[in-house]
Amino acid sequence: MSDPAVAVEREGRVAVLTLSRPERRNALSFEVASALTRALAEADADPGVGAILLRGAGPDFCAGADIREFTTYRGRPAPAVEREGRVLVELMRTAWRLRTPLVAQVHGHALGGGCGLVAMSHMAVAASDARLGTTEIRLGLFPLAILPAMVHAVGARKALELGLTGRVMSAAEARDLGLVTEVVEGEALARRAMEVAADLAGKSPVALALGLEGYRAALTLGGDALEVENLLRVVAFLSEDLREGAQAFLERRTPHWTGE
Repeated sequence: MSDPAVAVEREGRVAVLTLSRPERRNALSFEVASALTRALAEADADPGVGAILLRGAGPDFCAGADIREFTTYRGRPAPAVEREGRVLVELMRTAWRLRTPLVAQVHGHALGGGCGLVAMSHMAVAASDARLGTTEIRLGLFPLAILPAMVHAVGARKALELGLTGRVMSAAEARDLGLVTEVVEGEALARRAMEVAADLAGKSPVALALGLEGYRAALTLGGDALEVENLLRVVAFLSEDLREGAQAFLERRTPHWTGE
């Protein structure tokens, strides 16, 4: 279901989520973060959705947090501020646990929390003139809420450098760091991002879900991840999707995935 802050559409098996506050440069307010968390969870739970595409309305993907909310904190009790921060925690946690691939379509500015949205995505296609950065330090803040996602995307030392300096990167540098997976000219952005999402949506839901589970295990469990990966492999080998994929390959036809 669409929300005023995040519009939800369907194009085939792709759920398209659009940040819809262009007048605020799609600032990641608590309202937007909550709406996006709900939209991601609902799309992930929908068996008809094979991939999720995240984009922004207007001239920017997401220019960061809603700075107006920062001015309301002083004098408030710490527990109340912590509870509000949980909104961003839940957004990042929901993205981390997705079993459906998430693709970011990045244009204009992706700064602060907006850069975090790119980092939490599994793939990101950016316009060549897009600009990305964790600029919170300019406000007297370190990008703590998005730090785990940035570390996963670009590595610990580079995430630290970007957080400390607050510098803004070109799309090409973001690609070289691994934050962005592909850079295209602006007029080709929407088409290419949808192509990437639609291609993912056409793959086996079982393989995609198990792959994302294995990815998370590899990032967090160290050597113990090998045991988890082997268990996931057993599930994959016993799945109907693998049987269908192998049969379709032998018969030289397009597989029909059931997600079983």
